[in-house]
Amino acid sequence: MNKSSNKIIVIMFIIFLVSINIFNLLTPDKIFSETENRMLAKAPKFSMKNLLSGKFTDKFEEYVTDQFTFRDFWVSVKSDIEILTLKTENNGIYFGKDGYLLEDYKKPDEQLIENVKSINNFYNKNPNILTHFLLVPNSVKIYEEKLPLFASPFNQIDTINKVKASLDQNINFIDVYEKLNSKKDEYIYFKTDHHWTTRGAYYAYQVFAKQSGFEAYNIDDFNIETVSSNFYGTFYSRSNNRHVNHDLIEIFRPKFDIDYKVNYLDNNKSSDSLYEYSYLDKKDKYSLFLDGNHALLSIKTNVNNGKKLIIFKDSYSHCFIPFLANHYEEIHVIDLRYYKLNIYDYIEEHQITEALFLYNVNTFSDDKTIQLLNIN
Repeated sequence: MNKSSNKIIVIMFIIFLVSINIFNLLTPDKIFSETENRMLAKAPKFSMKNLLSGKFTDKFEEYVTDQFTFRDFWVSVKSDIEILTLKTENNGIYFGKDGYLLEDYKKPDEQLIENVKSINNFYNKNPNILTHFLLVPNSVKIYEEKLPLFASPFNQIDTINKVKASLDQNINFIDVYEKLNSKKDEYIYFKTDHHWTTRGAYYAYQVFAKQSGFEAYNIDDFNIETVSSNFYGTFYSRSNNRHVNHDLIEIFRPKFDIDYKVNYLDNNKSSDSLYEYSYLDKKDKYSLFLDGNHALLSIKTNVNNGKKLIIFKDSYSHCFIPFLANHYEEIHVIDLRYYKLNIYDYIEEHQITEALFLYNVNTFSDDKTIQLLNIN
């Protein structure tokens, strides 16, 4: 009886393996994973050189993993098993209290100071431009009490203080930690994504306005609209934790009259809106703000005050910029990860009067492209 049972189990297992391989062969490869919000690996090209070096087998393993049939189902099963085994972290994402997913933060290395030096170098080349630096703490600092037991990310306040102390004293450092921390009971960071929310960006905008010498609009000057109630962000994708609730996305519409003209100069596209609503039907809903990442874009308004601001940024700026657009005649936005031309020629050509560096702590700590400020 036992032998018969063993044979049945072996036969069933073989049938399962054969079936899976048949499905893998018959199922067309997917280019993009909506669930994980990333491009999937393609089948590698075979060559004897790549085979002998090991590159072919590495890429083929990555390809098989990404294109495995019913992959989303197996990822979900893995998530269930991890929850049952009380796992508290996956892929650098902690499973926090109250449904928060929080990203681990490691002690920064010398790259942090190199990035500060690059910003100081920018100011030294442009001493007549009023320069601001806004460094945003991540949710792992604001909600550190929600971390699981024994989680020990590096203290981001130490990083913020180190940056502040190393920055040229003529640069206007915008410290938003206290403001954000005082508003932590409000919806200022997404639970499933690495960004702050529009509400969090609004409170930082208040601090920026006060330290930069102009008056911020009150929150009552905006109609606050929830445009999505089913947003699952990058932490959700990375952690494979399928047992957290969705996020909401809000936008703040001015009650006052103002016109915008947005030019996406890297793909010759223009719009009269700061929002690209088509993304609300996709996984990457945060790209609603300013159409996601672009090497270069400009915003022209009818403010007509002669103020021209250039922003060097990561994606935390995307829901922050709509507030600034109500105070500047022109805003020029450069993402150093993609922009390859001479930034100083651009500044001179467009007669820029102010500059803002806006980065979150995690990105600023290790982004090597900021050093491009030294090359141009």
